[in-house]
Amino acid sequence: MKNFPTELLRSFVAVVEHGGFSQAGNIIGRSQPAMSLQIKRLETLVGGELIRRSSRDVVLTEMGVLVLDYGRRILGLNDELQHRLEQSQLSGTVRLGIPNEFAMSYLPQILAGFTRRYPDVCLEVVSQLSRDLLNEQKAQQLDLVIAFNEQSEAPASAAWTEELVWVQSSDAQFEHQGYLPLVVAPQGCMYRDRMLETLDQESARWQIVYTGTSYGGIRAAVLAGLGVTALARSTVPTGLKIIKQSNLLPELKNARVSLHFLSNNPNELVRRLADFILQSATT
Repeated sequence: MKNFPTELLRSFVAVVEHGGFSQAGNIIGRSQPAMSLQIKRLETLVGGELIRRSSRDVVLTEMGVLVLDYGRRILGLNDELQHRLEQSQLSGTVRLGIPNEFAMSYLPQILAGFTRRYPDVCLEVVSQLSRDLLNEQKAQQLDLVIAFNEQSEAPASAAWTEELVWVQSSDAQFEHQGYLPLVVAPQGCMYRDRMLETLDQESARWQIVYTGTSYGGIRAAVLAGLGVTALARSTVPTGLKIIKQSNLLPELKNARVSLHFLSNNPNELVRRLADFILQSATT
């Protein structure tokens, strides 16, 4: 009974999928002669030619089509087994900081997906303003922080861009007041800073009518019709409506969200969580 080494099958599949020996070698990290040698070794094992040498392009023989089909399935099972083994070996605790509005919107689904994939991992989640989360991380209390603050000294990787929008309750009307009533968080909140900066640049009249220390309080105040606020479009809750741009409500600049690490060399568990969040939030 012959055994077909996965490294030979991987090289063959790469040559077919990337359209040549050199291109595949660049992906796998081998030279063109080394790739040719691996294909010849595989052909010796299967007992026939896999790629027609007379063609400048990668043209498969009948046997090549058969080996490609089985090779992909074998590699798929090999990679699935490796992934499952990595899952079973990954365990520990990650202390994660999430801005309030993300903790109440789509991030719970993302985190649930992560814990299903890595059942032996425990997530300790803290929800606060980005400023407060970064301060906690600076005090060595959080391993990974999702934050809007781009001025942090913590090691960070750019993650994704969020569109900021004005929101109000579905039946509120403020045009007749002559000024814009604002519902905001305390000083240091990115949303508050972005709102006031944008309105002042447009010489708009505004007044803070409610300051809430929690996302739930701000949401409740806007739902009650006290005023308007700004949120990332992806976090707008049910019951609030997005207000179209107007003279009273100038367009808000987008905000960049970053993943901030406790150190320049985070452990494997923290890196996996960061990659999972980034992939889930940007697809």
